[in-house]
Amino acid sequence: MKKVLAIVVAVALALSLILPGVAVAQPPLKVDKYKPVPATDVRLAMKVSVTRPGSPRPPRPPRPPKQGKEAATGVLGGPVTGKRYAIVIGISDYPGTRNDLQYMDDDAQDMISALTDCYGFEAANIISLIDKDGTEAAGKPLVATRDAIITAIGGIADEVSADDEVVFFFSGHGGNGKAEDGDNEKVDECIWAHDGSTNLVPIWDGELKTAFEGYATSRIIFIFDSCYAGGMTDLQASGRVLAMATTESTVGYEVSTLKNGEFTYYLVDRGMLDSLADKYDHDEDPATDDVTVEEAWDYAKANCQLDKPTIKDSFENDLLL
Repeated sequence: MKKVLAIVVAVALALSLILPGVAVAQPPLKVDKYKPVPATDVRLAMKVSVTRPGSPRPPRPPRPPKQGKEAATGVLGGPVTGKRYAIVIGISDYPGTRNDLQYMDDDAQDMISALTDCYGFEAANIISLIDKDGTEAAGKPLVATRDAIITAIGGIADEVSADDEVVFFFSGHGGNGKAEDGDNEKVDECIWAHDGSTNLVPIWDGELKTAFEGYATSRIIFIFDSCYAGGMTDLQASGRVLAMATTESTVGYEVSTLKNGEFTYYLVDRGMLDSLADKYDHDEDPATDDVTVEEAWDYAKANCQLDKPTIKDSFENDLLL
């Protein structure tokens, strides 16, 4: 069978060289858990660690977004009627010490707190991949390797239904390069994981797109606190929201006085957990906090001094997790 397939591909390729206009169908991209697709000009963009000038002065009061620049509409979109799932990744401890960060594990823990305390996610439906302290499997904590991340995405894909909701959160290093990841981009973006041993390993935007194509639900929220995160638009699709800390050409920052990535601090800690992003009263009950993804992003956008947050919102009206 393999010989027959090889002959067919060879004949088709030969025809494409002889006959103009004859296209050869490319095989669909398959994501290998252990090995990223071939890539050249690969770059790891280091998230920058800074101490805010004037430390330990508290952060400035929140500023409202500029008129006409808000992502939030004030109109609540349809509620989730099924289960809620999440994959939360925070990598501070990369192989060796040169590429280590300080607060990405804190970012992930804060995201988990927001999901459970503010939005009612069940802890059993959250897969955490946080350095060496993630969700336990077979008595061992899951480490934030490429294998574990791709496995987690595939595992939830097998469980999720059309009525469910999924959150994918990543805080760590980002990067770019020219990857054979199934899209037509000249420059591809990636998030950096590792192999559990000595090597940093990328997961490309096209690979993530392929990994999420099998999901029955379109209600998916992606949050990236990493460099070049604004290039993750391969994941954009109907019903999805992509909240990203940076543009596709800017780096991200972690701030020692905040003990977080700057974007996560304002999006999650201040915006969601402290409810400071709660601009609109969606349920006519002022005592109820109901911060939507768009409100939290607006708050982060207005208050980040270093990061350059971007958003791609294909959910109708505002999404309450």
